[in-house]
Amino acid sequence: MKDLNFREGDAKTSIFGSNEMLKPSPVDRIPDAPTTPEIAYQMVKDETFAQTQPRLNLATFVTTYMDDYATKLMNEAININYIDETEYPRIAVMNAKCINIMANLWNSPEEEKWKSGALAIGSSEACMLGGVAAWLRWRKKRQAEGKPTDKPNFVISSGFQVVWEKFAQLWQIEMREVPLTLEKTTLDPVEALKMCDENTICIVPIEGVTWTGLNDDVEALDKALDEFNKKTGYDIPIHVDAASGGFILPFLDPHKKWDFRLKWVLSISTSGHKFGLVYPGLGWVVWKDKKYLPDEMSFSVNYLGANITQVGLNFSRPAAQILGQYYQFIRLGFQGYKAVQYNSMQITQYLHDEIGKMAPFVNYSDHVENPLFIWYMKPDYAKTAKWTLYDLQDKLKQGGWMVPAYTLPENIQNYVVMRIVVRQG
Repeated sequence: MKDLNFREGDAKTSIFGSNEMLKPSPVDRIPDAPTTPEIAYQMVKDETFAQTQPRLNLATFVTTYMDDYATKLMNEAININYIDETEYPRIAVMNAKCINIMANLWNSPEEEKWKSGALAIGSSEACMLGGVAAWLRWRKKRQAEGKPTDKPNFVISSGFQVVWEKFAQLWQIEMREVPLTLEKTTLDPVEALKMCDENTICIVPIEGVTWTGLNDDVEALDKALDEFNKKTGYDIPIHVDAASGGFILPFLDPHKKWDFRLKWVLSISTSGHKFGLVYPGLGWVVWKDKKYLPDEMSFSVNYLGANITQVGLNFSRPAAQILGQYYQFIRLGFQGYKAVQYNSMQITQYLHDEIGKMAPFVNYSDHVENPLFIWYMKPDYAKTAKWTLYDLQDKLKQGGWMVPAYTLPENIQNYVVMRIVVRQG
């Protein structure tokens, strides 16, 4: 018997009047029959309707706004695979131009026309590539000296981003953590060097620590490391994880030495989809000179119509983000980037100061170094308070805002903090 409630759809049937809208969205099986693009669009859009809107998400570092022309340009390249360099050679050139621009922002001394660097899906892949390069250089040197290569390690503060834990596990490299404290809120060079030995592949300072927003003092580390290397005969290098700071420091503090101006800084990684102002996912890694990029990291294939050499953990990757980054470089220029980052810092400073005036709270740091900061509840206030920062997070979420509450890294994990990231848009 025919279902009297079933309605045959036609071109005049509205989306919410269609029979498909009575069906649950697929969970584990692909639907048997096709539907209209309008209905499919609405079903997918409705699935995400209840979540936080990206521009109200103060937890994320990720770019949530680009202008209409940038969005149009990226949409027009959405079907292009960057790795197909034979078919899309101009995009490969554009990628190299972006690497050149990044290298010069970071004061690269390399004199080659095309600087040594690589595109990445995000700062995580870029960190991985910088770490792998350091490991391969260390291994090659040890092998040439007839020494064992089975116990590599690297040194980083406990404020590391999770990618470094992944790097340690995937490549079986020991991660030695320098603890952060309320008194020592960034990487302590003296403590870092105490953890170094002949098996240390690199030290990783962070410019824009995810947990706190502060910068490690790379110049002080470089100076101490230079003395340490001279004394021990080691040649331990520095890889700078500048996921956030890599697009802040060149514009707002260009005289600060944290980059390739320092002797032992051999590679730097950053995120293009954070303060590089491009939609995700995009990252960059640059080496001081080609000699620091091991040949083993370059892979060639010829099945795309020509010999293609590629550095990266991924093979296929979208080209749209390259266009987006190059567009932002052209559209904003140095002064445009400086203006955006300056405004973000001014807003961050204002919020930092205002929250610091509130009776329940104390800021983790008395100053801001990147467009983010954290605060926690005063211990005396917390003893009698009938609410926590987790409650405040939930209350803000009811209004659509996402302001995360979380515990700090090991050694100061008893502190629950909240963080605000200020971004364009």
